[in-house]
Amino acid sequence: MARLRIENVRKSFGATQVLHGIDLSVEDGEMIVIVGASGCGKSTLLRIVAGLEAPTSGAVLIDGRDVTALEPPDRDVAMVFQNYALYPHMSVFENMAYGLRIRRLPKEEIRRRVGETAELLGISSLLDRRPRQLSGGQRQRVAMGRAIVREPKLFLFDEPLSNLDAKLRVQMRAEIRRLQKRLGVTSLFVTHDQTEAMTLGDRLVVMHQGHAAQVATPMEVWSRPADTYVGGFIGSPAMNLLEARLAEGGAAAALKAGPVLRFADGPRPGPAGRPILIGIRPEHVRRDGMAGLELALDLAEPLGSETVLHGRLPGGEALTAKLAGFPQGTSGSIRIALPPEEWHVFDAETGRRLDPL
Repeated sequence: MARLRIENVRKSFGATQVLHGIDLSVEDGEMIVIVGASGCGKSTLLRIVAGLEAPTSGAVLIDGRDVTALEPPDRDVAMVFQNYALYPHMSVFENMAYGLRIRRLPKEEIRRRVGETAELLGISSLLDRRPRQLSGGQRQRVAMGRAIVREPKLFLFDEPLSNLDAKLRVQMRAEIRRLQKRLGVTSLFVTHDQTEAMTLGDRLVVMHQGHAAQVATPMEVWSRPADTYVGGFIGSPAMNLLEARLAEGGAAAALKAGPVLRFADGPRPGPAGRPILIGIRPEHVRRDGMAGLELALDLAEPLGSETVLHGRLPGGEALTAKLAGFPQGTSGSIRIALPPEEWHVFDAETGRRLDPL
């Protein structure tokens, strides 16, 4: 078990800075998921923790010990890669045992660890096979087993499910979470998939252009996004962001679509006319008979238990709504309501969340 501390880690490749001072504390046994779009710096951060990349500045500490200058074998961490990184000429047993043999553990200890881990992962019957004889899911279990047998202080996962089909990904992420909780090993998991992030992490680190845009529990990230990037990235379909201006001394918002609506939770700071963005998730948009805003529909996507509607408001802004079932009359236009109690208010210039006064 271990505590991990990342202190003001920066990384540049030549003139290009990819990490801008990342600070993060990971508690003993915690599963942290680092999520973000391609190129945001999440895999670079993981490789720095693993020792595969050196930071330009900053420090990595495991249980208070500065490991920044140590080679990967000296850090007592285990990494599961996207492409499994199995040795094709070795059996499953040999792949799982290889790291233990390098450390010169006794043969009986190696057999015990590999046997127990194989049973834990349900791959005991595969120990004599070669990687080419395994399915994608079986290869992933072997890669995880190779990490588990080392009994490391820290697990690192670099998009380990991205090569699996959708059904197997659901199964494997549940298995990873079950194993992590059972073993209690401190873990960092990198993904670009927000569903994986929401279901796996005790906390999320949402990365954006080399910065940690928000570090919080999955539900806090979803319900109180720190900025427009986080609000738009977490959630599917993405959060709607509507142009508006403060009105009535910050107690209301004048939407570009026309109406002036009062905030449900109190006024926001700033003078009347201050540009803001109103965020509302598609699942919080409601149908409202004849009283609401008119939404001119472009496309309806029936998904069985719900329907995703894409359309435009009178001000020309695109808006997506997710309604239960398949509502009748979803052609042409419908009337909708944007409940103020479900709003997220952001500064139009900085994108940062504006909380009530």
